[in-house]
Amino acid sequence: MSPAPPQVTGLDHIAIATQNLDEALQFWATRLGLVVEHIEELPERGIRVAFLPLGPTRIELVAPLPGREHDSEVSKFLKERGGGIHHIALRTDDVDRDAAALERSGARIAQVPGPGAHNCRVAFVHPKSTGGVLLELSTPPAEGSPH
Repeated sequence: MSPAPPQVTGLDHIAIATQNLDEALQFWATRLGLVVEHIEELPERGIRVAFLPLGPTRIELVAPLPGREHDSEVSKFLKERGGGIHHIALRTDDVDRDAAALERSGARIAQVPGPGAHNCRVAFVHPKSTGGVLLELSTPPAEGSPH
């Protein structure tokens, strides 16, 4: 019997890699008029992110922290491809359960579940398992916990 598939509940965000977050915000926030919901630094991952709500989903801009341009999570991507769509994130109720189910089904997990922006718990599925798209699974914090 094959494992139960992940319980995807929605599209959480589309992430766009950029070398400079402030420059990217000039377009997405200033020119398009999207509201910046949240900006956060994730020093352990070497990145700075901004979230801009767009209907029930969000645009996430991801840039290396200043001084981390060569060793952040997005450095290799930016060096090889330049800026652009980095990953899509699907919302799930239990990222640990769903990443394990995907791995049991043969998917390659690129980053095991751990902390992400907005106090979410996230995992990444390797593009070789998804037909070429880096896929993030994201579980929001429990109701009542800080966001």
